[in-house]
Amino acid sequence: MKDQHKQSILFICTGNSCRSQMAEGWARHLKGNMLVPYSAGVENHGLDPLAIQVMAESGVDISKQQSKLINELKKKDFDYVVTICNDANERCPVFTGKTKRIHHAFDNPPRLAKLAKSKEEELSIYRRVRDEIKDFIIDIFHQRFLAS
Repeated sequence: MKDQHKQSILFICTGNSCRSQMAEGWARHLKGNMLVPYSAGVENHGLDPLAIQVMAESGVDISKQQSKLINELKKKDFDYVVTICNDANERCPVFTGKTKRIHHAFDNPPRLAKLAKSKEEELSIYRRVRDEIKDFIIDIFHQRFLAS
């Protein structure tokens, strides 16, 4: 991409604690030369320590990211808004102008981890969703940004 303009992308989930934080981290890590990623939630649940841990295992540090409410970013113009859970998709505010909206729901690791029988099983849930989000980031990049 020769253009100096980086496209902005916002990832939204319910609490901006896990899935959207992972997506922001992956987008920055994998495509930071082309994207300016953000994340927010329709609620603010704080950063999930297990999300931080499993991302660090993959070499991505999200520990300095902050949990934000979508209202804190309403004045920004985004090229893309990606809702990554059904709740956020239903509660997401309208973005006008050039913003393209994408929805792709991922399982909720904290909710599923409550049913885990061991710490390793709990972490495997987080790792699976982490990897699914990574694949999604790679895929949407190829589908949407290379075509630009």
